[in-house]
Amino acid sequence: MNQTIDFLKIGKAKELSGRDYKIYRLLEILPGGLSLLTIFGLIICSYFKPVWVAYFVIAFDVYWLLLVVYMAIFLITSYVRLKRGLRTDWKKKCQELSATCLDKDVASDSLTRKGLVYSDLIQLIILPTYNEGVEIIKTALDSIINDGFSTDQMIIALAMEERGGEDAKARAVIIKEEYQNKFKHFVLTWHPDGIEGEIKGKGANQAWCVRELKKNLIDPLNFDREKILISVFDIDTVVHPGYFYCLTYKFLTVSDPYRASYQPVPVYHNNIWNAPFFSRVAATSNTFWQMIMQVRHESLVTYSSHSMTYKALEEIGFWSTKMVSEDSRIFWDCLMFYNGHYRVEPLQFEVSMDVTCDKSIWRTMSSLYKQQRRWAWGGENIPYLLFNAGKKWNEPGLDRKRIIGHIIIQIYGFHAWATSALIIAIVGRMPMWLGGDRFNSTVLSGNLPAVTQILMNFAMIGLIQSAVLSALLLPKRPKNYSVWKNIKMILEWVFVPITIIFFGSIPCLEAQIRLMFGKYMGFWVTPKTRS
Repeated sequence: MNQTIDFLKIGKAKELSGRDYKIYRLLEILPGGLSLLTIFGLIICSYFKPVWVAYFVIAFDVYWLLLVVYMAIFLITSYVRLKRGLRTDWKKKCQELSATCLDKDVASDSLTRKGLVYSDLIQLIILPTYNEGVEIIKTALDSIINDGFSTDQMIIALAMEERGGEDAKARAVIIKEEYQNKFKHFVLTWHPDGIEGEIKGKGANQAWCVRELKKNLIDPLNFDREKILISVFDIDTVVHPGYFYCLTYKFLTVSDPYRASYQPVPVYHNNIWNAPFFSRVAATSNTFWQMIMQVRHESLVTYSSHSMTYKALEEIGFWSTKMVSEDSRIFWDCLMFYNGHYRVEPLQFEVSMDVTCDKSIWRTMSSLYKQQRRWAWGGENIPYLLFNAGKKWNEPGLDRKRIIGHIIIQIYGFHAWATSALIIAIVGRMPMWLGGDRFNSTVLSGNLPAVTQILMNFAMIGLIQSAVLSALLLPKRPKNYSVWKNIKMILEWVFVPITIIFFGSIPCLEAQIRLMFGKYMGFWVTPKTRS
């Protein structure tokens, strides 16, 4: 079993040796290899077999149109559920559970059926931070206080980095002085710099933090680990009032709650009125994808700010310190550790974060590209899943169907992320550019642009829907902006085709090529600027 746990903590091929190293390296090549094979294969075929590519492009455009309609239905469904969730009085529902403990709508094996009530629980909130300013940290903490859940049931851990230097120490003094008496416990932890084998980043910081909490607080004070819900929030996360009651209600009422993580909808509203248009479009597109996944919850994976049980986190050995994509890897760790018997429960509730925004338009473009490339580095989980699935294949109780399903979704998702926009924008024209007279003299050549244009025009319904929903989700407009700002923010969606290429496909393809050649990335911290 110890050997299996070691494999579950693998970050990259170079941590292995012999046959395992060779297998893992081949699996690291897979995502980029598939994407490059698709793109260059279509380009080459556009010269030698332009008719084949033309038919492929038409079929792909039809598929894309059907996908847009399919996703539009899910997005509308998720929007309705989100609005219903935000209107729900989750505190009242928790109180009603406490009063009856026999709610007819809860699972028969839920904790409510076993007599556990919301006042028994401890909310442990970890806030990893590096060089973010005092105001950003205060905003996060104030939103937790204003959530409405009893702060006497909250433990706040502000996870600081020693490499932040004297500036970090000065911020820590200010924050501790103001907030140390506002919660059951307020703890500062300092993640040492230069620990061998670690990747400098959020994952290593929060892993150090929770181990310090276990050693100095949870174990000495004999906290019941089955009554602790742990939330890890990016430091720019602003909690919408009622989040912890919503989380608690879900935890108390679902079946097998210790084999689940809990995922809210991330919206990027903290500074959305000040951010450049391309950052807004990219951020809102990400929100929409997460909303769609809330409906397709069998495919849902932890992302950014999320919650889980301390019991599960401790059993798997806490977060990996070797990963860039720590927010999704914790789910994959749990999925493999529990032999496929782990899931993500969607919360029809939102938390708000920052849109990428730097000190100038060019720095913002660079920051957004790097952020998207870091998110696309989540493709590192594909070799991890394939490798560990092979290692555990013959273990009793392994849910092979569920694990295979997740692997297929991951391979498809990262392949589509890297290639789809390029196929639509560029490859679709390659038969006419490279096919020569033997293709351009055919009837198909004359009809191809018209057919693809008609299909893409129909696909614009998804763009229109996105523009409308983005406007409906917007927070209240600041007084220093006129209604024209709202109109502009709707019209900005015409730039989606460009945005998904330069801040979608290209950074994703770069991340996959880096992984393909073993040029491993470190954790890049997105600058936080709200002014």
